Amino acid sequence: MNGTSLLILGLTATEERIYRHFLRNPGTLGEDIHVLLHSPREEVESAQERLIGLGLLHSDQAALFATDPETAVGRLTDLQLRVLHEQLQQVTQSRHLIADLKAEQGAKSLAPQGVERLAVLSQIRDRIDDLAFFAREEILSVEPYSALTAENIVHARPLDTRCLRRGVRIRSVVRKEALDHPPTVAYLRELTAQGASIRVAESFSERILVYDRQTALVPVDPEDTSRGALVTQQAGLVANILALFQKIWDQAVDLSVLTDDGSEAAGVLSEIERRVLEELCRVGKDETGARNLDISVRTYRRHVADVLRILGASSRPHAALLAREKGWI
Repeated sequence: MNGTSLLILGLTATEERIYRHFLRNPGTLGEDIHVLLHSPREEVESAQERLIGLGLLHSDQAALFATDPETAVGRLTDLQLRVLHEQLQQVTQSRHLIADLKAEQGAKSLAPQGVERLAVLSQIRDRIDDLAFFAREEILSVEPYSALTAENIVHARPLDTRCLRRGVRIRSVVRKEALDHPPTVAYLRELTAQGASIRVAESFSERILVYDRQTALVPVDPEDTSRGALVTQQAGLVANILALFQKIWDQAVDLSVLTDDGSEAAGVLSEIERRVLEELCRVGKDETGARNLDISVRTYRRHVADVLRILGASSRPHAALLAREKGWI
């Protein structure tokens, strides 16, 4: 937020985050925003109602829009002037917030050359959360971390879970050394159990995020992420980043192969694929199997296709027969 805040004008931290969110994402739905903000649903719903009452948000059918920053700051300033006359000078000086909020309003529009540079870490985190929150089809990532902190996992879990439950396909490549960190391995296994596809590579320095094959985010300097990040929707650049991702993905090994639990199937099928295989042999309808595994029908069917391919089966009954012959079920 570049050191500026609407707290001085009487908004809570949650209310300010919601207002800034709708500046960046006008015309979107208000549902599930609590997941993005990592805040209780009741707190976020109450904050949205107050912002609407203050005139900082307005709705058009189910969509929400933020009031223009100049108008919003003017209303809040006038309100504070009425109830906090003794802080008159402090409140009137807050009009410098307009420029910062205007910058937020234009943040979603990339520069004419198709590349936007984000220099502040909080802006990068907010943009990554926004892109994940609004992803509809696929999230691809190459992340050279050696371990995830407890804070990293707590922050990522609700967004990752929401995406997977909505049927968004997640494919991620991580470094092999991350498997030496038990909490990181546990979280990666948790993701694969929900339908994510995770592979492991020996060594790489690339850091890549691609959303719905339309928006890519990469560091300005892969060796020094503190220098900021670049966001682009330019087709040519995104295509090249996708090609780089695919090259790294093709050379990586499936997580299940390196975390073998001792069974033959563990070296071939991921945990979610083994569970899908069990459902495939036990129930007839995809909807039932998907519901039992708490994943979308689309994700369930994708895993069924993967299981048939791995087994070399021509049909689902054939897959069940081959799995029984191998002793996998």
